[in-house]
Amino acid sequence: MILVWYRDDLRTIDHAPLEWAREHDEDIRAVYVWESPPSGLRPIGAASRWWLAYSLQAHRRRLAELGISLQLVTGDPEQLIPQFAAECGAQAVVWQRRYVPELAQRDAAIKSTLAADYEVRSFPGFLLSEPWEVQTNEGSSYKVYSPYARKAGELLGEDVGPGDLQRPPELEPDWELDEDIRALGLVSEIDWAAGFREHWQPGEAGAWKALDRFEQRCAEYGDYADKRDYPAVPATSRLSPHLRFGEISPVAAWQDISDSTFRSELLWREFAWSRLWARPDLATTNVRAQFDHFPWAWNSAAGEYGLTPPEEDYAEQLQQWRRGHTGVPLVDAGMRELWATGTMHNRVRMVVGSWLTKNLGIHWRHGEEWFWDTLVDADYASNPFNWQWVAGCGDDAAPYFRIFNPLTQEKKFDPKHRYIQRWVPEWGTPMYPEPHVDVKESRARALAAYKDTTQRYRAGVVD
Repeated sequence: MILVWYRDDLRTIDHAPLEWAREHDEDIRAVYVWESPPSGLRPIGAASRWWLAYSLQAHRRRLAELGISLQLVTGDPEQLIPQFAAECGAQAVVWQRRYVPELAQRDAAIKSTLAADYEVRSFPGFLLSEPWEVQTNEGSSYKVYSPYARKAGELLGEDVGPGDLQRPPELEPDWELDEDIRALGLVSEIDWAAGFREHWQPGEAGAWKALDRFEQRCAEYGDYADKRDYPAVPATSRLSPHLRFGEISPVAAWQDISDSTFRSELLWREFAWSRLWARPDLATTNVRAQFDHFPWAWNSAAGEYGLTPPEEDYAEQLQQWRRGHTGVPLVDAGMRELWATGTMHNRVRMVVGSWLTKNLGIHWRHGEEWFWDTLVDADYASNPFNWQWVAGCGDDAAPYFRIFNPLTQEKKFDPKHRYIQRWVPEWGTPMYPEPHVDVKESRARALAAYKDTTQRYRAGVVD
């Protein structure tokens, strides 16, 4: 008997551990452990927990069709996996690798414990390349995307993956959770995420539906590289939460969509995970040290993690930003889309991030933590990586002086205001306020603060 330990890889297609198990034995058991994160690693946010609950439900049904039962347990996998392997009489334990450094260390400890009594195998599959494979000539992690992408492309070569992949059978979403899944506590008793159901189908079947829809949209709307920037046009893939929970492999997405811009987006995801592997503190520490002295508003008494109450002088602005009541139409539309659907258009994510960190002068960590709790696709790498990018303090970041003017962005990418009208119905009426912060004045303040911080840092004059 072979035990397959599932984590962020809730699929059956292009899943190396399951394929290995099916090649070597007909008796397969599957287990998922809802585990407390290791010390120093935060738990996943509320929107991601919602997704996980329904993804587990779908995955259990899919495995059952293959004659495999999925058992759910809660606790410490360092104790539970050896215990479960012994109880079910396993000869081998297999899993797909994880790339959060703290979780990879946990997996290494479990592998060491199991090795004396079982055959233990771990497999790639969450990424296109292993983080330690794409290295500079000096053997270090790339800090700039372009050379990283070139090297990753060289390693991938022309043929990526096993070729044509068989699609899973269609499966309608089941919104009635099994009792043991509900017992995990992933979904709140107050169904605050009910609106998500209109926009998503968690699970492997939903992932492949999303991929098929994306292919159709590419054919319908034409140039993905251009149309993806228009939030009112449904031209994006909407694959990110499916990739985040491993319901579809990046190999499948790469093989099916040959568009070079889309593949570049997949490599940005890879780059973020490569940087997390090198920088486990990505969610809490500025990559560029000069920003340690930047005068962002931040609650210095806050704990390491959690949506902590900010200082009173900027608490109201932060709350207005979270609720989508800033008086800036594109920002408000994005923040309301996020709350209603668990996602936000990528172009708008950059705009709302720039507004928070540069025009409002609030620390990127407050924004990152809010996205962590409200995005269905928030993961340990991309979320902090992208927030540091937009704030100007991260790897290969947009220069700090690149401040997204939300009014200019609105005119360029939502010229008919279809996106804004959908999410901010009171826009254009007396009920909608003027911006609480002047766009030009706040930009000037941000640039002045950046100039002062840079000069002080270069001169060695820091607090």
